Amino acid sequence: MEKNKFALLQKFKEFQKRFQQVESEMAKPEVIKERSLYQRLAKERAELSGKAENYRELDQIIKEIGRLEDIVKQGKEEKDFLLLVQEEVHILKDKQKKLFLQLEEYLLEQDKDQNKDIIVEIRAGTGGEEAALFAADLYKMYGYFATSCGFKVEVINSHPTQIGGFKEVIFSVEGNGAYSKFKFESGIHRVQRVPSTETSGRIHTSAVSVAILPEPDDVDIKINPNDLKIDVYRSTGAGGQCVNTTDSAVRMTHLPTGVVVTCQDERSQLKNKIKAMKVMRARLLDLARKTQKSKITNQRRLQVGSGDRSEKIRTYNFPDRRVTDHRINLTLYKIEQILAGNLNEIVSALQKEERRIKLSQK
Repeated sequence: MEKNKFALLQKFKEFQKRFQQVESEMAKPEVIKERSLYQRLAKERAELSGKAENYRELDQIIKEIGRLEDIVKQGKEEKDFLLLVQEEVHILKDKQKKLFLQLEEYLLEQDKDQNKDIIVEIRAGTGGEEAALFAADLYKMYGYFATSCGFKVEVINSHPTQIGGFKEVIFSVEGNGAYSKFKFESGIHRVQRVPSTETSGRIHTSAVSVAILPEPDDVDIKINPNDLKIDVYRSTGAGGQCVNTTDSAVRMTHLPTGVVVTCQDERSQLKNKIKAMKVMRARLLDLARKTQKSKITNQRRLQVGSGDRSEKIRTYNFPDRRVTDHRINLTLYKIEQILAGNLNEIVSALQKEERRIKLSQK
């Protein structure tokens, strides 16, 4: 057997062993009584079951191929029978190849968050009003892209400017595979164009930060209600009939970490609290994971870029109609199509690079 295939098989032998350990743990009375622990183990068991089943099937096929090849080598049987054995070996090797590919795909799964819903946070950076206008462009781009993928988009909170931009806009994207499609968007997006407010025709460079946060499951993170400070206040609006006359806006503070979330887009205080809690849970999970990753020095090698929202990941150059993703040196002269939500070419290229990096680490 090839060296890399043997290593792959050994890796999945470990998965099989862990699967058996999890099943054994779940059968213990003390674990059954501990609801959160049991849920976590049940989730891990579901994630391991496919890998374990494929390993068992592949292991049986490898042993059967070895047995049949020994028969052929010995050559003691009749010729017609040996031809049938050789044909069976050929069939089994085809199955073996497919199973190895399946095991490789399991190993290359992006991460446990790939099918989760997400929270997207877009904030204008350097560039003043021009940055705010580009934040609005990115919000529209992601909305179009999400819709084309069959996902649902809902605004959670926003701070619009008077000329149609956003100082900040936070929204959720719901749908199977949302995180896998958006995960590479975290970072600094730079725009180079002549602002509508520029009279001399000079090209300005502005920046917008994007953060992609997977929505945590109940077993991912727990928040003690006593750790939350919730303030309510009157939301701001465009004036006239749009002014809310009740204290419906919500400011939620997580006291141990200092994380603050505000939400005022809904007229109902309860709805704003629910939306604020969604963002709070996502931010706390993100904070916990960043703390954990900082302790693992080689984690960056397993990513396309760091995923850090302070990293410049992409430039949108309007004069040249050019979009460049700096992590993979990909340049496309399709700025209109990309801003219209046609991100599949960029996403596919980033996924391909992630696959290459992960395989090189195995």
